[in-house]
Amino acid sequence: MDLDQKRTRTVDRVVDSVDRDVESPESTPMCPFPDEVLEPVLSLINSHKDRSSVSLVCKDWYNAERWSRRHVFIGNCYSVSPEIVAGRFPKIRSVTLKGKPRFSDFNLVPEDWGADVYPWLIVLAKAYPFLEELRLKRMAVSDGSLEFLATNFPEFKALSLLSCDGFSTDGLKAIATYCRNLTELDIQENGIDDLGGDWLSCFPESLTSLQVLNFASLNSEVSFNALEKLVTRCKSLRVLKVNRNINLDQLQKLLLQAPQLTELGTGTFTQDLVTRPVADLETSFGNCKNLQTISGLWDTNSLYLSVIYPACASLTFLNLSCATLRSFELTMLLMHCKSLRRLWVLDTVGDRGLEAIGLWCPLLEELRVFPADPFEQEEVAGVTESGLVSVSRGCPKLHYVLYFCHQMTNAAVATVVQNCPGFTHFRLCIMNLGQPDYLTNEPMDEAFGAVVRSCPNLQRLAVSGLLTDLTFEYIGKYAKNLEILSVAFAGSSDLGLKYVLGGCPRLRKLEIRDCPFGNAALLSGLTKFESMRSLWMSACNLTMNGCRVLAKEMPRLNVEVMKDEDSEDSQAHKVYIYRTVAGPRRDAPPFVLTL
Repeated sequence: MDLDQKRTRTVDRVVDSVDRDVESPESTPMCPFPDEVLEPVLSLINSHKDRSSVSLVCKDWYNAERWSRRHVFIGNCYSVSPEIVAGRFPKIRSVTLKGKPRFSDFNLVPEDWGADVYPWLIVLAKAYPFLEELRLKRMAVSDGSLEFLATNFPEFKALSLLSCDGFSTDGLKAIATYCRNLTELDIQENGIDDLGGDWLSCFPESLTSLQVLNFASLNSEVSFNALEKLVTRCKSLRVLKVNRNINLDQLQKLLLQAPQLTELGTGTFTQDLVTRPVADLETSFGNCKNLQTISGLWDTNSLYLSVIYPACASLTFLNLSCATLRSFELTMLLMHCKSLRRLWVLDTVGDRGLEAIGLWCPLLEELRVFPADPFEQEEVAGVTESGLVSVSRGCPKLHYVLYFCHQMTNAAVATVVQNCPGFTHFRLCIMNLGQPDYLTNEPMDEAFGAVVRSCPNLQRLAVSGLLTDLTFEYIGKYAKNLEILSVAFAGSSDLGLKYVLGGCPRLRKLEIRDCPFGNAALLSGLTKFESMRSLWMSACNLTMNGCRVLAKEMPRLNVEVMKDEDSEDSQAHKVYIYRTVAGPRRDAPPFVLTL
């Protein structure tokens, strides 16, 4: 294999996380199909992994895939340079780009760490002036970047910002003002400087193309007059998620103008003085015949919750993570929601509320239970193992769970996975650190052993509670399809991490914090890291010397150590390791050492 072919194969892996065992282009015969036949066929393939696999069949397929590719997904903005992407794919219309490690959501990554989107925009503007979509997650986005985006891509249509920071509503003004073909503006969970709601007035009167508008995470009041006019003239609007400043009277006016909505995020769902009868609002919800998703419902109570009942029969996703419902309120609601596939709730619903889920939601596939107060130190009622078992008994199709609780038992988890062996995502967060099985006082090893033994399709796992190395032995041995593993405050010794790195053949991302794993454990993964996307380790027992050895042995990895004022020179307190074809990044701040 020559150097160019090696580079091509590595780029494909980095950009779209291709499996390592895919054959290289020169190992198979030439393709007999002409480009006129092959390119239209390849354009029907949407999977990133499948397209990357196709590109490795032979040179003809490589070229056909290269020219037919319209969307590129980059899971780490430092794994490849924008110049390499532009050279590889000449006709991209849509880019999805992820930046900071996920643990930045927990304030473990400094704000000025990097992941600035601007260098990417400079290259994209030259290579893809016809770019239509940009989807960013955990990227640093300035108002200047948003203005550059709005003024340099005349065909631009869709912008999604998820967990990004660095911009204000002034940047949204630029998007609203200059993007004349906008179909989507999706602003979710961002660290945005909210300077006021007048940005919504910047959409031109001629704009009628908007299909998705989500500003639920903004705090300031918007011009309702401008919002109502925008909703009225955008007849193709499918998704509307407003912030909590929109009251019930205003919500009804919006629903009257947009009965075609498929997703709705409401504002505050209570009001001291309602100028219209509650029955009118109930009628407005009943007229939304296509509604499949409802979220928001801030500050709701049983008096107003009933107005959404007429729309509940067709709902497949109900996001109640902003609604502090009690068990009887959830029960009354779920009696009307028998088609639900996805449900997010707060733990205020209690075990009785979860029993209602098992009773009324037989088609449920995904359940997320969040803590109403994640920083509460004292024991609160919340939910227990009993509620999760009840859900598993009534929801046999359940395959995704995120569950925050204060207590759990090995037997309960074993029962849950026995009832629902199709789990692909199992994320259990026992909020009391190092909590054992509260009935037997034993470690929670057997719970997660049951998960990996009973769920052969498991792709993502988050573990918690009192765990010894036995948990990780089970994971390494049985989790054959595991791709993402998150570990915190667990393990006994280096042996635990060695078990994981010695098994789990499909592991792509490993996130570890506050565990006793050291240099020996890290260096046991030399043969594993090149097939993984990234490894994060913080507050473990790593040293600078251990990280230097890894960097020397694996030159195609970026080994970054983040130093802070309190860390000793010899210790590597925060380490981020990722595969790259772009080499060490050029924008690393002084506290990030690339070894």
